[in-house]
Amino acid sequence: MNAKFFKIAVQRVMLTALLAVSLFFTACQSPKDQNPYGLDMVSTAEEYLAAVATDSSLLLIDLEEHIPGVVMDIRYAGTDNFTGTKIYSAPKAYLRKEAADSLLKIQKELNRDGLGIKVYDAYRPYSATLYFYEVYPDTTFVAAPWKGSIHNRGCAIDLTIVNTKTGEELVMPTPFDEFSEAASHNYIPSDSIALANREKLLTIMERYGFEKYSHEWWHYNFHKREGMGLLNISFEELEKLKKK
Repeated sequence: MNAKFFKIAVQRVMLTALLAVSLFFTACQSPKDQNPYGLDMVSTAEEYLAAVATDSSLLLIDLEEHIPGVVMDIRYAGTDNFTGTKIYSAPKAYLRKEAADSLLKIQKELNRDGLGIKVYDAYRPYSATLYFYEVYPDTTFVAAPWKGSIHNRGCAIDLTIVNTKTGEELVMPTPFDEFSEAASHNYIPSDSIALANREKLLTIMERYGFEKYSHEWWHYNFHKREGMGLLNISFEELEKLKKK
């Protein structure tokens, strides 16, 4: 093993250990410790159900069940992500109801051209946002934990386009979660195909009510997100609620 790969291996071991320690202390923390900035946040299944009972638009929809043929590649449910560690306990993707309905329309339109959606991430518990900032404290690419992420509100999605016949992703300017200038919508790649594919994704997302995040070609926010509060509900809790 050369020095470069040894350094990478050591870094991944250290990050894995940091995550394990972080998860242990999270389990032992008080609600205040889990929300150190005192944000207004829904943190229990009971609070979430009460909110949905008063406003059905707050419901989180399971995208895999809602969108036929959607491809799931939930990077934070494995180690193929910028942290090098597994963050989520299940490869799930949820969005608030109206955002999920809009994504369904996008899938249907893409399908007419033999294309479809691949989802990298959608709803993200606030605890993950806290951890991401510990690993990479740059608010250009990682949400500020003192504000919370639009992912935490169930109104943001990370995605790309795939060929439904081959399953291959369309060429884009960078891979997912490459934190560089080349990931920006302002960057003009030398590959004209990558540029055209990025514009294809942008055009269809905007047509159905999503807004680009200028620094990341894969990240889109749903335009109707007023009143969509921050959430820190685990995927396990959401799965249990679906079974009731």
